[in-house]
Amino acid sequence: MDNKECLLTNNWRDKVVDLLYWRDVKNTGVVFGALLLLLLSLSACSIISVLSYVALALLSVSITFRIYKGVLQAIQKSDEGHPFKLYLDQEIALSQELVHKYSDVALGRVNAVLIELRRLFLVEDLVDSLKFAVVMWILTYVGALFNGLTLLILGLVCVFTIPIIYEKHQTQIDHYVALVNNQIKDIVGKIQAKIPGAKKKSE
Repeated sequence: MDNKECLLTNNWRDKVVDLLYWRDVKNTGVVFGALLLLLLSLSACSIISVLSYVALALLSVSITFRIYKGVLQAIQKSDEGHPFKLYLDQEIALSQELVHKYSDVALGRVNAVLIELRRLFLVEDLVDSLKFAVVMWILTYVGALFNGLTLLILGLVCVFTIPIIYEKHQTQIDHYVALVNNQIKDIVGKIQAKIPGAKKKSE
């Protein structure tokens, strides 16, 4: 069972990577377009309206196809059965093992976040807490300029564009990222030298 779950997880990850790197332009275009359309719809209408319209659209397509196949079978006097029988017979229930596995993973992540937040807010390390404060201060300006849905739309565009850009220009990007990291380390080092008690304890 573990090998099967591992295989399913690997297949799922491979499919996500293929989508983000545009291995199949048609599939990625459909997924990206559908998600972008959904987010844009949510920015114009309420989530209840959007979900209702999506459900109605899917039902309209499936009902129309079901009636069309029924009429076609009546005219041709064939006995092909339900057009969606293949999908109706498939097992889609989640196994208890899979649910427990991902619940444990989610619980571990939540606990790790809580521990990190406690560390930052109670100033276990002054430099890390100052960095966190700077990030929160920057986010106040981001929040004033963009709402949550706008950030989700921008995030979606970045998720589907940054990987392919990085793949094509990996050497140049790594070079500039290394330069920026070195600059940040130098600045943090200078701040640590000037603020008493800011220097991290040696491990």
